[in-house]
Amino acid sequence: MARDLSDVKFLTVAEVADMMRVSKMTVYRLVHSGELPAIRFGRSFRVPESAVEAAIEGHISDVG
Repeated sequence: MARDLSDVKFLTVAEVADMMRVSKMTVYRLVHSGELPAIRFGRSFRVPESAVEAAIEGHISDVG
């Protein structure tokens, strides 16, 4: 089921790093490994906020 892109909030790598409390390099590694989906705009990446939330939730459930 396709979502309307106007409903999707995209975050920069720096914003994702702040949310996840990791370095920007860690975010780039997650993007390049495919663990964190992202869209490339020119030379920069944008990550859907929902993907960040899902990644955080997934890692939290792995621990407990």
